[in-house]
Amino acid sequence: MAAAAGPLDGVVPDVERHVLEPILADIERLKRERNAVVLAHNYVTPDVFHGAADLRGDSLQLAKMGAETDADVIVMAGVHFMAETAKILSPEKTVLIPDLRAGCSLAESITGDDVRRLREQHPGVPVATYVNTSAEVKAASDITCTSSNAVRIVESLGVDRVLFLPDRYLASWVATQTDVEVIAWDGACEVHERFSGEQLAGLREDDPDLVIIAHPECPPDVLEEADVVGSTSHMTWWLAEHKPRRVVLVTECSMADNVAQESPETQFVRPCNMCPHMKRTTVQNIRTALETMTHEVLVDERVAADARRALDAMLAVG
Repeated sequence: MAAAAGPLDGVVPDVERHVLEPILADIERLKRERNAVVLAHNYVTPDVFHGAADLRGDSLQLAKMGAETDADVIVMAGVHFMAETAKILSPEKTVLIPDLRAGCSLAESITGDDVRRLREQHPGVPVATYVNTSAEVKAASDITCTSSNAVRIVESLGVDRVLFLPDRYLASWVATQTDVEVIAWDGACEVHERFSGEQLAGLREDDPDLVIIAHPECPPDVLEEADVVGSTSHMTWWLAEHKPRRVVLVTECSMADNVAQESPETQFVRPCNMCPHMKRTTVQNIRTALETMTHEVLVDERVAADARRALDAMLAVG
């Protein structure tokens, strides 16, 4: 009788799989003992995404799914702001992040004090803030948004001008989709800003039938070369719906590795820009996090309440 297929079959080489499987078995045991779930962002490595995770998706989607479970413990396989958002939406749960160094260049580009200074410079202008920010920044904002709903959120405010924080490229893209004046902050994601339109034009020259799907955190010249612009969740949906022969996902490189398992008919071209912060989460430190219940992520109650208000304002828009 053939052995049952494991979660890493076809995901990693056999030599790696045999090393990882005992660790994954430990994680499964610890999850049962702790009543824990592991939430994995699309940008973590495939062994974490397919092997250790219970729930998978983008940052806000993960926090919402975590809140809907009956788990007592959430392990965030992602970065710190995602763990904060999970804690804000699940204040009664213990939220752990396996590596405290898992930060985010975009989230770290702005502080709550920066937001308050911008309000002074632009009195009466509402602040729409990307969810890829700290709890402190969300708390200083009027409403949050995702890359999927950013345009809808901006237009829902019913004003002529909006402060849009902190990604300047996402702000630039939003400005092309609406008549609302978008005042941007000078932040950027260190992964997405490294792509170039010239790079993508070269790929298309080699293969005119190549489909290019770009994240709106990329620079404008990249988005001009793209056939589709969308969030990570939109990329996943588009691939499943359209099943292109060859595609390049212009985002963090593990995204292609992870969705490739569900799109066997598609060949992925990988101009890989890697997020060093996302790669700090491993199956080994997930196991350690569950063994030692570290590192717990806490959010000040007042900050959490104000950040929750901004998140709820977004969720009310739908």
